[in-house]
Amino acid sequence: MKKLIKFVAYFLLTVIILLFIFLAALFEKDIPREKLKPKYSNASSHFLPLMGMQIHYRDEGNTNDSVPLILLHGMSSSLNTWDSVVLCLKAKKRLISIDLPAFGLTGPNPENNYSFAYYNQFLDSFFNQLHISRCIIAGNSLGGAIAWEYTTVHNNVSKLILIDAAGYPIKNAKGSIGFTIASTPVINNLLLYITPKSLVRKSLEGIYFDKNRVTDAQVERFHDIAISEGNRKAVLTIFKKGFEREPEKINTISSPTLIIWGEKDQVIPVENAYLFEKNIKGSKLEILKNIGHVPMEEAAKKVADLIANFIQ
Repeated sequence: MKKLIKFVAYFLLTVIILLFIFLAALFEKDIPREKLKPKYSNASSHFLPLMGMQIHYRDEGNTNDSVPLILLHGMSSSLNTWDSVVLCLKAKKRLISIDLPAFGLTGPNPENNYSFAYYNQFLDSFFNQLHISRCIIAGNSLGGAIAWEYTTVHNNVSKLILIDAAGYPIKNAKGSIGFTIASTPVINNLLLYITPKSLVRKSLEGIYFDKNRVTDAQVERFHDIAISEGNRKAVLTIFKKGFEREPEKINTISSPTLIIWGEKDQVIPVENAYLFEKNIKGSKLEILKNIGHVPMEEAAKKVADLIANFIQ
């Protein structure tokens, strides 16, 4: 019996040591944002000191446009998600894409607060700094939820564009493996230290219908931004605390609204698109066939055309 106990003890110790070595090999430190800025900013990039952060945004297109189109990305993404749409629209429209607090080159906010009320305050402050009194807001996924939430409490949104937006409870979604791990208690703490590129790739493959769209360069950018200083902690805070759910507020939206949805979205199923259409009076819904969670990337020209027709 003693020999068996001794054997089991040695076996468990070996497993623990091997596990420690394995995890240590995967461990990655945060990358300072200053090191990433030259790599992922460009001539259109600006860094605005605001609310204790340096907000990364791009202001492109028609400078005479008094009602700019504001572009808000989704969870764990960045303003780069809009790059192709911006190229299609900037000849006639002023477009402002933002790395939201907790993400991209903006990074975490000092308060570690990511409620809708916080993002409302952030957008208000951002618009005031840029002297924007009226705008059109487009948002994808989490950015869509922030967009419609802002619209319900402010009257400066002339038109609203929701692209695979969060807001209603999600049912029967396969989702992204990264989101699944981030939502799993205890295990999700590992993401503070371990974010392998293989996980980033699998997560990206979960948001596209055409998985061949995932390139090595894209994986590297998402990986770099994910482990940018403080971003992992901020994102984990969002997953742990979540957002206050008040979908009944969607019924109060009166701004003209365009809803665009990927038919093959595995993160927020297309059934939710019909809920938005039903509950926003006068809204227009466009379902894009064989497109996943980020239509502005998978079908940029089509999305740009829909937006252009809607805002004219």
